[in-house]
Amino acid sequence: MIRVLIADDHVIVREGLKRIIEEDDQITLVAEASSGHQAVTLTRKENPDVVILDISMPERSGLDALADVRKARPGVKVLMLSMHPEDQYAIRCLRQGADGYMTKESAPDLLLNAIHKLHAGGKYVSPSLAERLALSLTQDDDRAPHETLSERELQVLTLIGNGKTVSEIAEELCVSTKTVSTYRTRILEKMSMDNNAQLMRYAIERGLA
Repeated sequence: MIRVLIADDHVIVREGLKRIIEEDDQITLVAEASSGHQAVTLTRKENPDVVILDISMPERSGLDALADVRKARPGVKVLMLSMHPEDQYAIRCLRQGADGYMTKESAPDLLLNAIHKLHAGGKYVSPSLAERLALSLTQDDDRAPHETLSERELQVLTLIGNGKTVSEIAEELCVSTKTVSTYRTRILEKMSMDNNAQLMRYAIERGLA
């Protein structure tokens, strides 16, 4: 029996995932988490074989918690689940140790296939992502500017692209306005840009906003 832990802050999403999992008699749900911190705690307590980890959760994102989830149970397989398109986070997640990446728009049977594949020691990516990964191995120096950002910096860039103010971003990420300003400065430096207008234009053009 494959033991699965679901980590997502939306109850409706967790219920949907539970129903899909219940269709497979070789998979059992052992725990549910609503935050990154809780995902780490329950991974240590319940010893799942596969953790389905949402990227965007309050206080601590799934990507921030990824390393600690893996430390909590050596050998655990982690499938990152996200509402974000693959080109925003997928390669970043895999580089940081995830075993697979799937968008929430994927068909239910693909989720079950991914769980089985990860449990068997494989990786799960879509065909389009597999091609992008292959290209990234030979074109690492040609990465898009936003791929050099940290996970939190990318979040800030995305929010800037959506027209959020520093105060609004600080409130959404539960950090101080000073911290947001620091992230913004780092983003401008890394992307060789001068102002928010350029960041916003970039985010929109790249489909990040």
